[in-house]
Amino acid sequence: MAEDAATLAEHGKLAGRTWKRGMFANQPVSAILLCMVLSTAAMAATVSNLTVQLPSALWLRSLIAPDIDDMRQVLVHYAFLPRLVVSLLCGAALGLAGTVLQQVLRNPLASPETIGVSAGAYLALALASLLAPSLLAFGREWVALAGAFIALAAVFALSWHKGLSPLSVVLAGLVVSLYAGAIGAALIVLRHEWLASLFIWGAGSLGQQDWKTTLWLLPRAGAAALTIGLMVRPLTLLGLDDEGARSLGVPLGVYRFAGLVAAVALTAFVVAAVGVIGFVGLAAATLARIGGARRLSQRLIMAPLIGASLLWAADQAVQVATGPQGDLLPTGAITALLGAPLLLWLLPRLALGWEVPALTAERLPRTGQPGLVLAAIGVSLLLLLGLALLCGPGPHGWTVGFGDQLQPLLSWRWPRVSAALVAGAMLALAGLMMQRLTGNPMASPEVMGISAGAALGMMVALFSFSDAGRLVQTAAATVGAFAALLVTLAIGRRAAYAPERLLLAGVALTALFDALILVLTATGDPRAMLLLNWLTGSTYGVDANAALLTGGIAIVLLLLAPLFMRWLDVLPLGPSAVQALGIDVRKTRLLVLLMVAALTAASTLIVGPLTFIGLMAPHLARRLGLARALPQAAGAVLAGALIMVCADWIGRTAIFPRQIPAGLVATLIGGPVLMWLLRRR
Repeated sequence: MAEDAATLAEHGKLAGRTWKRGMFANQPVSAILLCMVLSTAAMAATVSNLTVQLPSALWLRSLIAPDIDDMRQVLVHYAFLPRLVVSLLCGAALGLAGTVLQQVLRNPLASPETIGVSAGAYLALALASLLAPSLLAFGREWVALAGAFIALAAVFALSWHKGLSPLSVVLAGLVVSLYAGAIGAALIVLRHEWLASLFIWGAGSLGQQDWKTTLWLLPRAGAAALTIGLMVRPLTLLGLDDEGARSLGVPLGVYRFAGLVAAVALTAFVVAAVGVIGFVGLAAATLARIGGARRLSQRLIMAPLIGASLLWAADQAVQVATGPQGDLLPTGAITALLGAPLLLWLLPRLALGWEVPALTAERLPRTGQPGLVLAAIGVSLLLLLGLALLCGPGPHGWTVGFGDQLQPLLSWRWPRVSAALVAGAMLALAGLMMQRLTGNPMASPEVMGISAGAALGMMVALFSFSDAGRLVQTAAATVGAFAALLVTLAIGRRAAYAPERLLLAGVALTALFDALILVLTATGDPRAMLLLNWLTGSTYGVDANAALLTGGIAIVLLLLAPLFMRWLDVLPLGPSAVQALGIDVRKTRLLVLLMVAALTAASTLIVGPLTFIGLMAPHLARRLGLARALPQAAGAVLAGALIMVCADWIGRTAIFPRQIPAGLVATLIGGPVLMWLLRRR
């Protein structure tokens, strides 16, 4: 009997363990624990912030029926609590939107930020606020929706020829985001007095003054979430291959479109309510998947919970740092600052599909007389220099300066023109060297994050030293450019330096830098505002000394360039061929990378981190038939100088007496060029 009892007890324990394993086997335990940890941290910060504002005995009263004569209770009821609820709503909405986008596009990196939807919605609101405020009377959500869908259409147009592969979609989305950001920066520079507050709001400000935003957002987000909830089964089937889904009778096009509409609507509602909240959608959806939420139904629950907890914790941490009623640091910028490194961390670890060892080279013409081509570009540059120095608008219309009238004009025109010229030349040479080094015709300092690294180094010098001169800034920018380049190459190493993977890493680095700029600019520090003006690529502040110093650096670097031409001719042939010629591949690559970093740093100090000259000029030289390294380098240098001088002249004259920074003009020209190249390849 005792033995039977022991046997029964043992079977009971085994059955109990088996039941428990069955109960928790398919549960996203790690995701639940993560959500609990985030919620606990957020709750602790919330209690701390509430304690600073109000005694605990008055918390319940301030929530239900605040005493209007007690300003502390009023602030808690109409500012602190609505902000808390909005953070939960926005985090949940973005987490849900990211999960749906990843499922519909079958893309583990898809999110409102990485496919350009957030940037498109924000740009549409900025344009409407400036050019057609009457449109906002119909509801800002419709304006945001229109911008989001236009951005999504642009992303699809750029990646459709590659079958909407995950990597092509994300790369196209990040490029669209960068270009939309450049247009937004141009608007802020041109209409700073009207759009300065919109800039801070667009960085993701959750500050509230009443319950209006909460009541506006809740039904809209709820309706979109309910729509998604009704489509769980067909959305689950969309995760299968197309043939398998069709065999089950699923109308793929209908449900894919409906899922996209619901996800984009959620994103547009959040942007219309509080601005751009960076990377919460990507982080929440990814953490839910990593945390064990394998089935779509689980992810649709866990991702919103993680997103809500994450944004709640981030916002409360911001309030701990700046004060409960302070909004010095927009929460959206902080989340973007945390989310961009997450994207960089995920890149080497995810199989994204559609990667090739190198981009297929186009069959382009090859000229037998490169000297004539170079002479033609040189003459065009000389004519443009004369136009930029002598001709321009004035109080009495357009004038051409001669004699005594020319001297005062040259004193402020020549430093700007010369700075634009040498910056364009250096960026063009850096782009050419990058393209030949990597065998990637879409590589450039701007696209691969090198310019952003240079700008980051300069920013560190500006905030670390009380009086950082031009030499200190140049040295810091060189270190930053080289560091960014090493990070990009380290990320691409696991994928055998696949061109698209390198480009995606570079664009993610640029997004990280942009987030940091948003944080610093939102603080109101005067140095940050000067930094914002410099980032747009304005040559307005270049004086004679700065122009001479930059010109001297450019002359030294350009004179060193011919030493690299033999290497640049053979590097595209591959490591084996280079080693067969007796060339040390590692040493050669390191020297080329150092040269690229120095060129990028010196030019970025003049025209900002995003001009796309390094991408455009080498392509222009190649399409003119300049195939060998030396003639192509000379043609790219001349073309880059020509483009930047032209951009500076257009910026000075297009809306005189106001000015458009030369870097922004070049960006607005170069962005479509990059999109066109993406579309062709």
